[in-house]
Amino acid sequence: MAVWDDVVGQDRVTEQLAAAARDADAFVTAERAAAEHGSGRPEPESSADRGSGSQMTHAWLFTGPPGSGRSTAARAFAAALQCVSPDRALGGAPGCGFCDGCHTALVGTHADVEIVRTDLLSIGVKETRDLVRRSSLSPAGGRWQVIVLEDADRLTEGAGNVLLKAVEEPAPRTVWLLCAPSVEDVLPTIRSRCRHLSLRTPPVGAVADVLVRRDGIEPEAADRAARATQGHIGRARRLATDERARARRAAVLKLPLRVDDIGGCLKAAQELIDAAGEDAKQVAEEVDTKETEELRAALGAAAGTGGRLPRGTAGAMKELQDKQKRRSTRTQRDSLDLALVDLTGFYRDVLALQMGASVPLANDEVRDSIHRIATASTPERTLRRIEAVIACREALDRNVAPLLAVEAMTTALRAG
Repeated sequence: MAVWDDVVGQDRVTEQLAAAARDADAFVTAERAAAEHGSGRPEPESSADRGSGSQMTHAWLFTGPPGSGRSTAARAFAAALQCVSPDRALGGAPGCGFCDGCHTALVGTHADVEIVRTDLLSIGVKETRDLVRRSSLSPAGGRWQVIVLEDADRLTEGAGNVLLKAVEEPAPRTVWLLCAPSVEDVLPTIRSRCRHLSLRTPPVGAVADVLVRRDGIEPEAADRAARATQGHIGRARRLATDERARARRAAVLKLPLRVDDIGGCLKAAQELIDAAGEDAKQVAEEVDTKETEELRAALGAAAGTGGRLPRGTAGAMKELQDKQKRRSTRTQRDSLDLALVDLTGFYRDVLALQMGASVPLANDEVRDSIHRIATASTPERTLRRIEAVIACREALDRNVAPLLAVEAMTTALRAG
């Protein structure tokens, strides 16, 4: 299975990446041959040489809507750059998916591939400086030093400025792969130095196919999950495999029928917030306790030692607690945003019925509720409700108190 097989519905992008990987492989092969024969090393491509989409360059920006597979495409490209399959000498394309280079890059254990993601609200200057230092090292395996930054949109302004110099003048064998929802989420000075690849939302059928092929999900369940998430690969997989995710989604889809009065609006808002808080609490129970115990052990306060921290180590524990608090905040926001996306999908189906559109419903399992709302309102009211959900998401991005933002939304849904 080639590394590109999991990049769903992105044929144009995979063609460009495969061509770049071939050029990168040719460069490494030529460099090694030149070293063996003592003829010097070929000059790597500079930032001024970026032009053809089939050539290799040292900085890439992957953009696309949530679920389009930005990080999957970046990881596949990283694996292709590290491919050591002997078939390459016979004309085979790099990115076989089976060799040690491909396998370790895909699972995240390759010494020269750094996968950077964050479960916090932002990526700061300190973490970025560590990445820049890493990028200056020569590859341990002799091919490429690849840094995949999955959440480039979460860089603070200061962190972006730190990253700029490394992207502008990378080490000869370093490749930066940045992922973000859109080019506007990245500093103009950084995106202007990257080759931009725009991914699209994968077709529902393609997502269902990969769930069946890769995850062993039953075709009917895979199709239902892919249709419900409208092509979001990660959410579709979670919906098909996690019973709790299906229960949460079912509860969200009942909300439009529960906002008949102010009391119902406030209760529905509180339940959404509570559900998001429960998700954050579960993550904390699974991760925070383990992290805390590991740090205490590292600081010399393991179980059986009285539990007291050595002097001068309280700052490290406080730093960990702050990190866990930020992670809990992001988990709660992500869970709440997921519910709002499902709610938007419900009203999209309502609008489709009202307008007589011939598109399949994303939430066919609640067709009766959709039909009831559609017949009791007008397309104009449905659009205003969709706008209310979008406004709630934007308010949460601006750090408005979650309960206040959701209560305003549910009240607007009632008014239409």
